Amino acid sequence: MAKKKKSAKKSSKTKPLASERIILRTGEALVEGEPAWSAAEPEVIIGELDGPVGFAMANLLGNQAKGHSRVFAILNSDVQVKPATLMVSKVTVKRSKYTNILMGSVQAGIAHGVLDAVRAGDIPKHKANDLGIIVSVWLDPSIVDATDVDYELLLQVNREATAKAIHKAMHCEPTIDWLLENQNKVTHYFHQLAVDGQLG
Repeated sequence: MAKKKKSAKKSSKTKPLASERIILRTGEALVEGEPAWSAAEPEVIIGELDGPVGFAMANLLGNQAKGHSRVFAILNSDVQVKPATLMVSKVTVKRSKYTNILMGSVQAGIAHGVLDAVRAGDIPKHKANDLGIIVSVWLDPSIVDATDVDYELLLQVNREATAKAIHKAMHCEPTIDWLLENQNKVTHYFHQLAVDGQLG
C-alpha cells in the first residue's frame, strides 16, 4: 500500500522536555528504494509503558492473531532494543518466505531505526526503559515472488523509515499549521491513480 508522496516540510523543532510524560504520540513515514517491493511505510505509536501504549502492547502480545503475529524488534535473538518496540504486520502473513523476511531484514531494520532515533535525541535516552513503541509494518506482498531481493537495501529502507516515523511522532509533524496551509496542495497517490484510470 506504499504510495509516492512529497515529504511534509519539517516545520517543528520542538523536542519533548526531559521531565515531560509522553502519553501517546503518533507518526507515519514512507521511504522507498528503487524496486517496488522495497518500500517501507511504518506507522508508529509511542508512549509511556504505564499508560495506554503500554496496555495496548501487553494486550497485543498476549492476544496473538493468526497471520498477524506480534513480536518485539530485536537486533538478533536475545538482544531486544529499548524502548521496547512491538511489530505488527499490516499484511496477513501466509508464506514462510514472507515470514522469514519480515522477521529477518525488516525486523533488524526496525530495531536499528529505534536505536537511531535514541541516538539522534528524538527519544530521550533516559526514558528508554519507560516508553513503548508499536510499529505497524508494511512489507510489500510482492516480495515473495521477487527474484532480486536485496536484503541490505530492505534493512536500510526499514531502518530509515522507522527513525523518520519516530522523529515525526516525537516532533508532532506535520504540524496542524502546515496541514491547513498545504491541505489542497497534497494529492493522495492512489486517489490520483483512480482519477487517472490507472488503478486496477
